[in-house]
Amino acid sequence: MSLGLTALELMRNELLLFAGIGLLIGGLDDLLIDLIYVARRSWRSLTVYSRVRRMTARDLPPPGMAGPIAVFLPAWDESAVIAQMLSGCLDKWAREDVQIFVGVYPNDQPTIDAVTDLIAERGKGCVTLVVHDRPGPTTKADCLNMLWRALNRWEKGARRDALVVVLHDAEDVVHPDALRVLGLLAPRFALVQLPVLPLTTARSPWIAGHYCDEFAEAHGKSLWVRESLGAALPSAGVGCGFNRAALGRIAAARGGTPFDEASLTEDYELGLRLGEAGGRGILVRMRDAQGSLIATREYFPDTLRAAVRQKARWTVGIALAGWDRLGWSGSWREYWMRLRDRREALAAVVLLAAYAGLASAVLLALADRLLGRAPTPWPAPLPWLLVATLVLALWRMLVRMIFVWRTYGPGQALLSVPRTLIANIIAIMAARRAVAIYIRHLRGHDLAWDKTAHRFPGDSSSAEA
Repeated sequence: MSLGLTALELMRNELLLFAGIGLLIGGLDDLLIDLIYVARRSWRSLTVYSRVRRMTARDLPPPGMAGPIAVFLPAWDESAVIAQMLSGCLDKWAREDVQIFVGVYPNDQPTIDAVTDLIAERGKGCVTLVVHDRPGPTTKADCLNMLWRALNRWEKGARRDALVVVLHDAEDVVHPDALRVLGLLAPRFALVQLPVLPLTTARSPWIAGHYCDEFAEAHGKSLWVRESLGAALPSAGVGCGFNRAALGRIAAARGGTPFDEASLTEDYELGLRLGEAGGRGILVRMRDAQGSLIATREYFPDTLRAAVRQKARWTVGIALAGWDRLGWSGSWREYWMRLRDRREALAAVVLLAAYAGLASAVLLALADRLLGRAPTPWPAPLPWLLVATLVLALWRMLVRMIFVWRTYGPGQALLSVPRTLIANIIAIMAARRAVAIYIRHLRGHDLAWDKTAHRFPGDSSSAEA
């Protein structure tokens, strides 16, 4: 019994020491981002916005002044949502100079029928259906490249060049002013990213809800800091507009197509490629006339399995394969941001060690009480390390609550605290799946479009976010 307890004590100490060091490094990294955000926001409030009113949708040019704007909508097995999504786009962007390119596959007849019926009902006008010459699914990047070629043909036929290329998914709830923002800024920037806000849903307040927490902070603070530091801005894949000329230069350098078909996160990589080519990305947080954020809203996965699949794909594309494909380049700021992007897999190992170490500590405490022993001692540096990581963890929860409160209100802010545990469990499970996928890829298996099922709000105007 004594030998077993000694082994458990040793395991507790080693696990907590490893986890404590990892959490301390990650916590200090996040704290530095927080301090930069506070310093820059305070400086701009005292200098810029003390003299100039913040820009809103009221200050934008009228609809239709910028264009043509091309919207790419890749679709595989999206018959349940795509007609509603397109109807929303056509209603909200009725006065815009926009052309929507929908990419489908010949073996996905329900989606083809849904788009065809909508075109017949609403008129062909600004919607172009593009059917792939191969059965699906291929990769999302392959579908986007097909739409790129369709845009080139459309431009030749119309004798007009698109101003900006906008990416969206079939489940997106678009904003009426989105194209006005993108059309205004795309000539000046290689990438214009609007915030992405997950929709809250009563049927999944914990799993779907944790996306609300993460995106509220990422698109409210982290990307803004990244942009302010001058590092390349990754695209979120939806609600983003690419300068047509900048995208054309990337395509020319890649043999005619801008999206890398061997990548699971082609949108993320494209943003970094544009930065490497000298283009600048910008995150735009602007309010509309009613005071709501101009953003893309959508439902995110609301089951554990779907969330793990999606985050595993992100981890493979950004943290694992992305490391191989993009490497390390640029200034120290770029190194820092890429290191933050790629820490997810290691962070999952640290979290697993932390939970295992805490479980070992609880078992030891119970054993000491049952056996009437004195509490087993802790190594000298461990208590101080645990106190430091606890303080940083509490700070992290407070910061997240502030950003969730600002975006979703006090109720969701309070839920964000217990949802931290849900997010950690999903991260651990996703990392395990990602490593397995990546090992298969290293053995020669192609990466596939591992998409999740989508749903669309019955009434997009009732979006809670």
